[in-house]
Amino acid sequence: MSHPLHVAFIWHQHQPLYKSPEGGSSSYLSTGRYRLPWVRLHGTKDYLDLILMLERYPKLHQTVNLVPSLILQLEDYIAGTAFDPYLEVSLTPTEQLTQGQLEFILEHFFDANYDTLIQPHPRYRELYQVRQEKGEAWCLANWDLQDYSDLLAWHNLAWIDPLFWDDGEIATWLNQGRDFSLSDRQRIYSKQREILARIIPKHRQMQETGQLEVTTTPYTHPILPLLADTDAGKVAVPNMTLPRYRFSWPEDIPRHLNKGWEFYKDRFKREPRGLWPSEQSVSPAVLPYIVEQGFQWICSDEAVLGWSLQQFFHRDETGNIQQPELLYRPYRLQTSAGDLSIVFRDHALSDLIGFTYSGMPPAVASQDLIGRLQKIAQMQQDSQSEQPWLVTIALDGENCWEFYEQDGKPFLEALYEKFSQEPQLKLVTVSEYLQEFPAQATMKAEQLHSGSWVDGSFTTWIGDPVKNRAWDYLTQARQTLANHPEATEENNPAAWEALYAAEGSDWFWWFGEGHSSNQDAIFDQLFRLHLRGIYRALNEPIPTYLNQPLEIHEARTNHRATGFIHPQINGSGDEQGWEKAGRLEIGGARGTMHSSSPIQRLWYGLDQSNFYLRMDFKTGIQPEKDLPPQLNLLWFYPNQIMHNSSLPIAETPDIAPLNYLFHHHLQINLSTRSIKFQQAGEYSQWYTRQTHAQAALNNSLEIAVPWNDLQQPPESPIRLVLVLSDAGHFRNYLPENGLIAIELN
Repeated sequence: MSHPLHVAFIWHQHQPLYKSPEGGSSSYLSTGRYRLPWVRLHGTKDYLDLILMLERYPKLHQTVNLVPSLILQLEDYIAGTAFDPYLEVSLTPTEQLTQGQLEFILEHFFDANYDTLIQPHPRYRELYQVRQEKGEAWCLANWDLQDYSDLLAWHNLAWIDPLFWDDGEIATWLNQGRDFSLSDRQRIYSKQREILARIIPKHRQMQETGQLEVTTTPYTHPILPLLADTDAGKVAVPNMTLPRYRFSWPEDIPRHLNKGWEFYKDRFKREPRGLWPSEQSVSPAVLPYIVEQGFQWICSDEAVLGWSLQQFFHRDETGNIQQPELLYRPYRLQTSAGDLSIVFRDHALSDLIGFTYSGMPPAVASQDLIGRLQKIAQMQQDSQSEQPWLVTIALDGENCWEFYEQDGKPFLEALYEKFSQEPQLKLVTVSEYLQEFPAQATMKAEQLHSGSWVDGSFTTWIGDPVKNRAWDYLTQARQTLANHPEATEENNPAAWEALYAAEGSDWFWWFGEGHSSNQDAIFDQLFRLHLRGIYRALNEPIPTYLNQPLEIHEARTNHRATGFIHPQINGSGDEQGWEKAGRLEIGGARGTMHSSSPIQRLWYGLDQSNFYLRMDFKTGIQPEKDLPPQLNLLWFYPNQIMHNSSLPIAETPDIAPLNYLFHHHLQINLSTRSIKFQQAGEYSQWYTRQTHAQAALNNSLEIAVPWNDLQQPPESPIRLVLVLSDAGHFRNYLPENGLIAIELN
């Protein structure tokens, strides 16, 4: 019998617990003080529209994972009891805004992807460009109150999904464009709450019709294997430096599972079948608890499967995985408590949606994914398998859309339309597939690798000195709670809720090296406040170390060049010689997506002889392995009349600034270390030129281009963009907000 290829999309919807744990009352999670606005903003942009678009195609089925800590916070906003600093200033009469609030607005109300959320709206773009060109100090001195009112309105409007733009009020605001009043801002907030209020009921309704399966996660999104034993970190990385104190509290695992289970039952009026282990983290130790709670299936990453089978997956030049029959099937895990099904996601297909397709035209991107699945369907047919394969595509369901045109609406609509017309492909929920085609391949529990979706290891959450220090703080607090057996969840819920919050994975994600955001200091403070809440609820002295940040949070912000620089081009990444360079933060964005950019920051500057550029990589990035092999520098000289030409790179998106015309092109092959230099000439042609440019790749990539090669004086203003390519085909570009403006003031 010939089966279609079954495809299971699993969208993971999650936000950290942004509530500030003030006080020690039993209503620990009832406080309305939030430190960050992302539950509210992502709630109006990402959660409802995803399933409303799916609903238009009733034959297409999908799975959505909703984390309990996200739902808790959505419910606070719906009830009108949650207030974050962004919301508070949005609802404050502009004449009552303090100097500190005005500074806060200028610093944070452009926290959005420029190309998709700011640039499409003329007034928002105008305000952004003034802030960028004139600086915050100029705005503070020259903006009137209406400028601030418009910025407050637009930051909230831009985060409302385009699917809702046909709403009468929203359409009126979008057309109005400027001169927003306090009343307008209040109504925008009311509209946000209306959208938030539809999220859970709509998920429940679509689950009842069978088009959607909703799954859950351990209560506050902890890494269960590390709760069981932090020594699990050494399974994938034997030489890992572990925390000073071993954390091993497996009894906390059933607590998180049970709270997530009961929370789900209350909201969705049925028992969950699937569990998304936080960060797709699994280990043999946690499996019996999952089975005993009643879950029927879990999901993890292909890296975990590869480690488990000692069969590491390789792909051919077109991206097709070798031995697909091993990945595209469910497994039955045999545990001491019973059997549990597990599916493993195709990491490459998931990352295409997460990080690549946003830079392609929607029709091209959707067809690329369909084409890849059609090839897998053909491989399935050639294999003559009696049971259809299941391709699992599982990823973050919120952050990636910020980089797509119209929040992914054109891409998803094109994708769903193609799925509807393709008989070889069948979109299913995981549970309905397992019900019809139970797992036949078996795996003993002890064979399952201990790891996560990030490289099959736990290094994102443990092993770094700062992460380890956080685990030590958590261990001390957990032991203090254990020393109070009289403090049960019934008579001292504040202590236990504080513990659950502190055990969440998100704090450890941001600590130390590897990930950075503009809110690192806030995550640090929230983690320590949760720990303090444990001691406070137990009437125990609060350790003094919880009053101090876990690490120094230097404000990494963009800086213009302040003078000539004289660095040595050796790839060392030392700041010596770069002190007066301009700096652009690339990897310090608000989003939490892993590896959305492997570049942490860019440095640039000049002296009388050379133009300099330096690229710093995120911790753990190996340029030859983790980056496309070709780095292209393209620049032009504003206000100068000369020959310019379009990018000599195939499949470049037709968007600004990539569709600008450039005069010089320097390409560095990161694999061969070779350099190619071109200059635009007549008839939009590129001509190869000799160059004495230098490039060194070690800890950083450092580049020097002589002004003689450029045939320009050092004082020339430059507009520069960086493009990553592979075999001459476009892959990505930096910086995401446009061109680098290089001028020596």
